[in-house]
Amino acid sequence: MRLRRDNKFQSAHYSSTTVRLSMSSSNSSSGGIWSYVPFGSSPRRRSVSSGLPLRHSANGSTDNTPWDPFEKSSRQTKENDGGRSFTLESIRTAWMTQSRQARYVKVGGVLGLIVLLYWFLSGGQYTSSPNNVYTPSNSPTTKCTKPYDHTKPLVQYAIMIDAGSTGSRIHVYKFNNCGSTPELENEEFKMTEKRPEGSGLSSYKTDAEGAAKSLDPLMQVALTSVPDEYKSCTPVAVKATAGLRLLGEEMSQKILDAVRTRLETQYPFPVVSREKGGVEIMKGEDEGVFAWITTNYLLGKIGGPDETPTAAVFDLGGGSTQIVFQPTFKNSPHGGMPPKMADGDHKYSLKFGGREFELYQHSHLGYGLMSARKALHVSVLEHMHKQNPDSTAWLSKPIPNACITPGEQKKVDVTMPADHPLAGDHSVTMEGPIDALPAQCRALAEGILYKEKECAIAPCSFNGVHQPSLDKTFAREDVYVFSYFYDRTHDLGMPESFTLRELQDLTEKVCGGEKHWGGFAGVEGALAELRDRPEWCLDLNFMTALLHTGYEMPIDREVKIAKKIKGNELGWCLGASLPLLESGSGWECRIKEVSA
Repeated sequence: MRLRRDNKFQSAHYSSTTVRLSMSSSNSSSGGIWSYVPFGSSPRRRSVSSGLPLRHSANGSTDNTPWDPFEKSSRQTKENDGGRSFTLESIRTAWMTQSRQARYVKVGGVLGLIVLLYWFLSGGQYTSSPNNVYTPSNSPTTKCTKPYDHTKPLVQYAIMIDAGSTGSRIHVYKFNNCGSTPELENEEFKMTEKRPEGSGLSSYKTDAEGAAKSLDPLMQVALTSVPDEYKSCTPVAVKATAGLRLLGEEMSQKILDAVRTRLETQYPFPVVSREKGGVEIMKGEDEGVFAWITTNYLLGKIGGPDETPTAAVFDLGGGSTQIVFQPTFKNSPHGGMPPKMADGDHKYSLKFGGREFELYQHSHLGYGLMSARKALHVSVLEHMHKQNPDSTAWLSKPIPNACITPGEQKKVDVTMPADHPLAGDHSVTMEGPIDALPAQCRALAEGILYKEKECAIAPCSFNGVHQPSLDKTFAREDVYVFSYFYDRTHDLGMPESFTLRELQDLTEKVCGGEKHWGGFAGVEGALAELRDRPEWCLDLNFMTALLHTGYEMPIDREVKIAKKIKGNELGWCLGASLPLLESGSGWECRIKEVSA
């Protein structure tokens, strides 16, 4: 038989947490609030009426005093009764005592059944310490011996799978509840092995079952990392990014369904429900906000008692880029700014650790690094077509491209828009200039930002998208840039923090060609990277243009690059896992099957 946990038992024996987090954009019906809310209530008491028999006298009369089998017999009989009356009374007393004993046995049996049922509903595990209090020798964490809130378990685990376009990654998190906010204690990480045809779920296309099985090596990490007594109450979720959406709704949904079925049938972990997005294609705006949560949580800027200024997050992926920060509108009546942020999809309200935040966020689709390369190559062909409107012979010759390393050539596949005279796919050869032209490359990069596009709600960053001014509303706080921002600068020896002017200087040296690369000789692997990828000049120019021209960040503004903080991976996964520690987040502890 299969027993299902009642929420009441989940709260009493293995409460998910007292934290409740909810998030949405400002125009959603849910209000867009994440909050910590205690849950779990005391069991309701039920009054029970006494079923004790009334006391009988020797002459058969009944008084209103309840029968007490443990009361001395002299008090239950009249002193002047004879021996016969005493004998009858003794027999009656013995019979009532046996009846009461039988009742006790029945009550004990019922209580035993309740205890056994509770054991089943608890997944076959009792709390190793009464009242959720441990000793240093048996505590599941070295941080403390009892939770800050006794309604929380001392330790919790959560599993998040990042199903990206280039591969899938698993994060297994261990939290302790020693403080008012869950503390991340450990993270296990693994990604799928590379395959020639790709390692992401989308690479399996029509083979939905194969896509689901590709996660098995990752789930082995979860089986190894999570102790047996916690597996049945450790939620797992899978979030796919935009790569899977490119397959089309029907094909991608079959893959998602196959993944859910395999997780539910092959592993002991509860899978977050469909209604709560347990296995889904994640929205771009969620990706950015979750990354903001991760970064500021790890930096200790949120979740604590102090109102510490928060950091901004700029994430550069392959297909999109995200920006999230907390703007301030101080002295707005005299500064020419609005008193508050304009309403719209870009605004998120957040409650976390007793604080309230109003965030600006936007996901710029088509402005990830790989998408930017494609857009810039399209721009190069458009310029060539304008110079040669009556001929296409130039398509078969090397095409000048200021963003390619001087003297280098690169085969490029370019898809022109359907309404363009060159509509369709073209395989061309891009050729770098004889002499470096970094400024011309930057002009190409700035051109695909469409700064002149109509701005419906001022001010705007680029492509007509509203954004509060970073210079006026976020002038002094930390700015973290990661993903491709990190990869392209860290590999060339850039420090953990640098200004945009220093990034521009780096770009000019890279675009200058190998004769200017002497300074990279002392950076391990840098020269090999530069020689292997002719698009280095393009990538760095786009990054500089995006931050300085697109987001309008001052040229001397300092940014920080990071891949990890305190040994934990940056990105959206941790921020997406925190809501899974709450009650009502779409999962409940799984119950083992017990054969009758």
